[in-house]
Amino acid sequence: MAEVNLVGLRKSFGAHEIIQGVDLTIADGEFCVFAGPSGCGKSTLLRMIAGLETASGGSVSIGGRDVTALEPAQRRISMVFQSYALYPHMSVAENIGFGLKMTGHSKAVIAEHVAKAAKLLQLEPLLERRPAQLSGGQRQRVAIGRAIVRDPDVFLFDEPLSNLDASLRVQMRVEISNLHKDLGATMIYVTHDQVEALTMADKIVVLRAGKIEQVGGPLELYHEPANVFVASFIGSPSMNLIPVALGHENGVPVLTLAGDHKVQLDADFLPAVGNGTLTLGVRPEHVNLDAGDIALPGVTRLVERLGSETMLHVTLADGENVVVKAAGTVKCRTGDAVTVYLSPAQSHFFDAKGVALRHPERPS
Repeated sequence: MAEVNLVGLRKSFGAHEIIQGVDLTIADGEFCVFAGPSGCGKSTLLRMIAGLETASGGSVSIGGRDVTALEPAQRRISMVFQSYALYPHMSVAENIGFGLKMTGHSKAVIAEHVAKAAKLLQLEPLLERRPAQLSGGQRQRVAIGRAIVRDPDVFLFDEPLSNLDASLRVQMRVEISNLHKDLGATMIYVTHDQVEALTMADKIVVLRAGKIEQVGGPLELYHEPANVFVASFIGSPSMNLIPVALGHENGVPVLTLAGDHKVQLDADFLPAVGNGTLTLGVRPEHVNLDAGDIALPGVTRLVERLGSETMLHVTLADGENVVVKAAGTVKCRTGDAVTVYLSPAQSHFFDAKGVALRHPERPS
């Protein structure tokens, strides 16, 4: 049993509060990702779970055991860092087994654990090599192997792929996900890369300025963001956010968009919302060049051709910018006049404070 519970967890450096009262439960065997921009506190929160940072308030429990005051070695956790932190003079086998050696395990036990980890991570042909003879992905697998042999209750990953190139990142995402399935262990993973979060997580915790903005599964956060921050952070390209004016005519809500374009909505579309400024959010895949309820003229300022799809960056008449995810074969060039179409039914709406008022139903 390796459920992780954080209750009222706080961390301050002097007068500056980095973690501001975090309450969170991570289920046994769950792959939980802490995501958010640089400086949001996700690595600090991970280090507090590990015991590398002392909590200023609140508690941490692992498997029902309060570990708040315990040293890292007493918490039954293993941590994989952004830097591989391998000993250059040791072989792969020696690096993997070093922690067991330091805790007094016999050579036979160390060899058995190293062999199991090497097989799981496909490192068997590399056991006699030194770190300098390995690729970046191989070094990271050695670092993960060193964590596996300790048989921890919880694995902690602190941006482990940020030093790898793009193709290796994809490969290692798959390998870590498969490792989670094979081990069935509780894993907590820190990243600022929302693609990593979406592709790997059972649960994503989105952080901003030391506070949790939203907790949920990848699809929930993508299709049902709680606020503008989550909507703009989750998704690549991020959600288009367009300011709109909401008014009412004969009790029916009316939106005013760029160029005084007015759209009448169903009477119950935004119930109990008064007149004022809202934010309309729409994913790039829900903006098109063919047809829709709302037609907005603009000019293409950038065309990004990605093969199977093309990203069109369009500046609207009022200066707002939107991204359109179009087919890879779309015939459009920089400087072309275009009309983009969107539909309120496929759009999200946020109030003046950025809190979600309405989101579309998830696609089937």
